[in-house]
Amino acid sequence: MSYAELEDLQARFGDAELVQLTDVTGSGEIDIAPIERALDDATAEIDGYLSARYQLPLASVPVVLVRLCADMARYYLHDDHAPDQITERHKAAVQTLQRISKGEVSLGMDAAGESPQTADGAEMVSGGRVWAREDSKGYI
Repeated sequence: MSYAELEDLQARFGDAELVQLTDVTGSGEIDIAPIERALDDATAEIDGYLSARYQLPLASVPVVLVRLCADMARYYLHDDHAPDQITERHKAAVQTLQRISKGEVSLGMDAAGESPQTADGAEMVSGGRVWAREDSKGYI
């Protein structure tokens, strides 16, 4: 299971770029095979970092992993000719994964890869009373 899909790449980068990167036959269509290979490569690299902190496979895919996987797959699709912006996005993705692996950044999940259960309620805590009757020295 990949963290991102073809639809994610299309939404983020557009069909025109994906056709340019994958259409070696000149058909004007997206070739899914290199995209799947790039997504699989990105997912495998992400899993390598996540396995240090989380039990895989994850119960659900956090949005941040979709973005990281898409950026990494895009870089892999460019092969050796990636523009500087795409190279920088790949480097940033790897740095984020390193921080996740070290525990500096959380995916918002427990070690088993599940989102923590919350009551979704507010809790108010008081620091105690500032003024009490016995402290008023006759002023009430």
